[in-house]
Amino acid sequence: MKKKLLTIALCLCGPVPLPAQPQEGNDSTRVEYTRGAFKGTHIINGHSTRTKRKGELDFLIYHRFGPVNSGIQELFGLDQANMRLGFEYGITGWLDVGIGRSSYDKTYDGYVKWKFFRQKTGAVKFPVSMVWLTSIAIPTVQIQEDLTTVERLGFTNQLLVSRKFGQRLTLQFMPGVVHLNTVPSVNDSNTIVYLGGAFRYKVSPVFALTGEYYYRFNPLQSVPTYDALGIGVDIVTGEHVFQLHFTNARPTFERGFITDTTDNFWDGGIRFGFNISRTFQLVN
Repeated sequence: MKKKLLTIALCLCGPVPLPAQPQEGNDSTRVEYTRGAFKGTHIINGHSTRTKRKGELDFLIYHRFGPVNSGIQELFGLDQANMRLGFEYGITGWLDVGIGRSSYDKTYDGYVKWKFFRQKTGAVKFPVSMVWLTSIAIPTVQIQEDLTTVERLGFTNQLLVSRKFGQRLTLQFMPGVVHLNTVPSVNDSNTIVYLGGAFRYKVSPVFALTGEYYYRFNPLQSVPTYDALGIGVDIVTGEHVFQLHFTNARPTFERGFITDTTDNFWDGGIRFGFNISRTFQLVN
């Protein structure tokens, strides 16, 4: 009887207010990281500030045809081809490693990407994302058989800085250096300094415009080369990212397209190409 009376009394009095519980991530402490600055870990030829999530593996296919000014005999470059196959793996979410092999000079390359700052807003703000890239490349084409392994090596160190403006536009700057253990002439510098710039403009959830350009402050003097330039589009379909573009660069790794771009974009030395990446989640 006492229990019934107590229940009736509680119902008549209404609910008893409880003390408010603290909420995690309220407005005063919440930090929001900028997402979707780039959909791929590469823009056209060069890297973006995007890194893989922990346990993600990317299988990468890069393809470049010949220059369109090669004429109808070469079907405007479609008879020629240069390809790179690669793998990229996310170790921690902010640290990536990658390897690849290109048909250009039969080159093997490997790299490490370390994202040490990420663009964010809220209680803690940081205006840009920053990534350090270190790569190494070695050509194995037989024409260089008189060189030792060490003499063939080329190294790249590059800082990538990007900022996403609103929901559509991302800009990126890439200062860096390429060091060649062997150069064509004694008059050439072994260390080439450059500054790259790139953009991505999101047109729709699955479609974006892209572009990049690399200016070299001290290019090789003994051979005619040009700054690498490219424009293209990104198409995102599920776990695939298709990148279609036009560029004057034949190699698809930094040591190659920074130093060995021999076609003039403004004189018709433009190559149609594409990048395809397929992501596999190996570790949850």
